[in-house]
Amino acid sequence: MSESSWTQRLFGGFAKTSERLSANLPISGGATAKLDDATLDEVEDALILSDLGPSAAARIRARLSDKRFGLEITTRELKEAVAEEIAAILRPVAKPLEITAFPRPQVILVIGVNGSGKTTTIAKLAHLFQEDDYGVLLAAGDTFRAAAIGQLATWAGRIGVDLVRGPEGGDPAAIVFDAVRQATDTGIDALIVDTAGRLQNKKELMEELAKIRRVLGRLNPEAPHDVVLVLDATNGQNALAQIDVFKEVAGVTGLIMTKLDGTARGGVLVAAAEQYGLPIHAIGVGEKIEDLRPFDPDLVARVIAGVA
Repeated sequence: MSESSWTQRLFGGFAKTSERLSANLPISGGATAKLDDATLDEVEDALILSDLGPSAAARIRARLSDKRFGLEITTRELKEAVAEEIAAILRPVAKPLEITAFPRPQVILVIGVNGSGKTTTIAKLAHLFQEDDYGVLLAAGDTFRAAAIGQLATWAGRIGVDLVRGPEGGDPAAIVFDAVRQATDTGIDALIVDTAGRLQNKKELMEELAKIRRVLGRLNPEAPHDVVLVLDATNGQNALAQIDVFKEVAGVTGLIMTKLDGTARGGVLVAAAEQYGLPIHAIGVGEKIEDLRPFDPDLVARVIAGVA
């Protein structure tokens, strides 16, 4: 996908988010207004209503006040100023997921609640690595859902990568062990492991992930190199609660946010950056294999603010 078509996909995908923000901003159309306390209060409220979160909204309000308080401002200037402050929050966390491990493979555990788009995201991530000529192997570590195994197998066949799988209800750690051995023996660069997303029993999930880590540690003390949490943007602020839980049980090292095309809550991306500071590796705006791309903070900031 070209850069121009990806930009178009983002503007389309974030349309509901930018429309919600624009509708709530105190200046619209060709109007101008003085950036006084009352106007800044309305800007802050608009940001919160767009799921950027109270902390990010307050930070953006303070920065606008510092730079432009008392000045007349147009709708376009306000949106551009908001975009710049959003970008300032997002830039420090924009970090592509890079294959740097030596010895190979780089082991990437992918976690997230069921329904977050986790399995599809794994396939899209594998495709991104393939585009950079890396060898990829997938492991079906979510053994408690036959549908997850079947879906991952379908995607693996579609993109032309091997999948290590076991029986439904089998031991995920055993599958991961086999996958690391196969990846090592065949010179694979990246091993991407699907894991269970059962938050109903945090203790059970924590024990399962701890066992996977122990098995990995015996084969490669550096593994897992990445623990990537997939978040569904349509959950809005509830996605932040998932970060809290998975940080506790899994030691999250980075985030991928999906389904940004189906929600007016895309601002939660900013809230996550502001509140947690975890790397945001990529974002997804559709179901197609090419609809996941590395996170560009300046472009996303413009898209959220509706600055074409």
